[in-house]
Amino acid sequence: MALHAMRKARGCRSVIRALHKGPEVAPTSQKDSMERVFSGIQPTGILHLGNYLGAIESWVKLQDEYDTVLYSIVDLHSLTVPQDPTVLQQSILDMTAALLACGINPEKSILFQQSQVSEHQLSWILTCMVRLPRLQHLHQWKVKTAQQKHHGMMGLLTYPVLQAADILSYKSTHVPVGEDQVQHMELVQDLAQSFNKKYGQFFPVPQSILTSMKKVKSLRDPSAKMSKSDPDRLATVRITDSPEEIVTKFRKAVTDFTSEVTYDPARREGVSNLVAIHAAVTGLSVEEVVHRSIGIDTAHYKRVVAEAVIEKFAPIKNEIEKLKMDKQYLEKVLHTGSAKAKELAYPVIQEVKKLVGIL
Repeated sequence: MALHAMRKARGCRSVIRALHKGPEVAPTSQKDSMERVFSGIQPTGILHLGNYLGAIESWVKLQDEYDTVLYSIVDLHSLTVPQDPTVLQQSILDMTAALLACGINPEKSILFQQSQVSEHQLSWILTCMVRLPRLQHLHQWKVKTAQQKHHGMMGLLTYPVLQAADILSYKSTHVPVGEDQVQHMELVQDLAQSFNKKYGQFFPVPQSILTSMKKVKSLRDPSAKMSKSDPDRLATVRITDSPEEIVTKFRKAVTDFTSEVTYDPARREGVSNLVAIHAAVTGLSVEEVVHRSIGIDTAHYKRVVAEAVIEKFAPIKNEIEKLKMDKQYLEKVLHTGSAKAKELAYPVIQEVKKLVGIL
């Protein structure tokens, strides 16, 4: 049964990949056996439109551009806030299903669960190499501590170092990131260089791959990015939303008092966000979208964008539902991926231990 489900899922994924051709990723190198890509995503929350357009579409493309691509479900990072153990376990499987449905192919990339690879203990060694003010200076730390005041856990401060360990444990050379992660990538690069300066040339200094899709903004507050944790249920479009929910969310999207459809992010954030989303899910340029929308008022245009998103997500949503019914297959994907990841990380951490004197 599991083998049949696996074959069926592979077939469905092939169809999905054929249907999903979005905006191009920022230029990257062609296949090179010395190049290695790493990225991760927390299992908490449901993938939304921003995740898909800003990251996952790029992840799918990178599978065909590099020989070694690792995608990790970073469950250790999710522990920076309180989690219900039972919910977290299910969320890991649900995220696995979502990534597979979006086109992540375990035959082309290594999809694995972070906590199952003990070599990420590199984070402690790196933590002992970074000064406290360096972490306190990070923008996300400042924002999160301001939100949580005195209730924030130590993990919120040190998780960028764990993030660096995730990347360096595999001697990754490239990391797809969004604009909000650029500062954390600078930390990764600094730690790699500091380690090399102290112990000799060992880690490659990983380079960022910036996706061509800018941040997808909240439908209710176009000055903020779309977020899994937004308390306003109308602000975020999730890939598992029903067509009715998607239509409602776009109908309630904040725009302005001008009915014409134009693209002017500085002065018309709300409408420009809709145009950017429409272009991304259809593969059209912003100019083409605006041209095709001449004579359509923004109220009607919201429905047009909603229908485009529904069409984009329909095969993904169906595939997620199928995959979630085969828990055995999802667990096998993670188990196999974690074993492959461990095989790559083990010699790295062993050499690191020798260099620092603990092996």
